[in-house]
Amino acid sequence: MAKHNPLIITATPNICWLKPDVPFPQTTSEIIAEAARCREAGASVLHTHAEKDWAGVINGVRAANDIIIQSGMSSIPLQERIELFEQHSDCVSIIANHHDEDFAEVNCDCLHTLDELVEYCEACNRYGVKPEWEIWHAGSIWNLERLIERGLLAAPYITTQFYGWPGGTWSPPTVEEYLYRNRLMPANCAVTVSIMGPEQMDILVAAIINGHNVRVGTEDYPFLQNGKEATCHELVKQIADISRSLGREVATPAQARELLGL
Repeated sequence: MAKHNPLIITATPNICWLKPDVPFPQTTSEIIAEAARCREAGASVLHTHAEKDWAGVINGVRAANDIIIQSGMSSIPLQERIELFEQHSDCVSIIANHHDEDFAEVNCDCLHTLDELVEYCEACNRYGVKPEWEIWHAGSIWNLERLIERGLLAAPYITTQFYGWPGGTWSPPTVEEYLYRNRLMPANCAVTVSIMGPEQMDILVAAIINGHNVRVGTEDYPFLQNGKEATCHELVKQIADISRSLGREVATPAQARELLGL
C-alpha cells in the first residue's frame, strides 16, 4: 500500500486480554454507540466481538454509520461462525496459523489447519465476505502464499500483523521485527499492525511512516502515551492526531473500502 494513501485505523472496543477489568462496551447498544464514537474519532474499521449478538451488532452498527465491520473471534471454528457470513459482515478475521495465546484469565490453544483455511476461503467467496488474515509470524505468511497460489483469494489481501501478544505465537514488539516481517509479505497486501504492550507506539509510528495501517483499542493496549487508561475512541483519536502530525491524513470508511477492495 502506497505511503501517500490515507491511514486506515481499525478500532477494537473489546475485552482487554491483558487486563480484563478495563471497561469496554458489552451490550449491543453500547457497542453501536462506541462504534459511532470511534468513527467520529477517525476509525474506518470496527473490529468487533459482538458479545454473542452478531446480527444485532452488525445490523445496528451498519444502520448507524458507514464504518467497515470486521468480525473477530477467529479462535472459534468456522462452523460456529456461519452467522457472520449470513449477516454479510464486511470482513471476517481468520488466523493464518494456530492459536497459542497466554492471557490474564484464559489460555487459547486451537489448531487451524491449511484445509480449514481453504474452507474459510470458500465460505468467503460463497457469501461475498472479504477475509482479513491474522499474520503472527513467518509461518502465517507461508500459509497465506499457499492460498494465493491456489487462486482462492482476490487482491488486495487484507492482513493484520500481531506483535507482542503473549503465548507460543509471540513475536518481539520491535521495529526490527516489523521491518523484517514485511520484507517477507507477498505483493498486494494491505497491512495493518497490532501491538500488545507499552512498545506499541514505536511500531505504530513506523507503520504510519511506511504506508501501512494501524489497529488500536482496549483489546490491543488500553493506555494512552501518558499512561492513562483510555476508551477505544480516545485511543483512536490519539493515533489519528499523531498520523496527521506526521503529514498523513486519516482514511474515511469510503476511502478505506476502495483501498481494501470492499
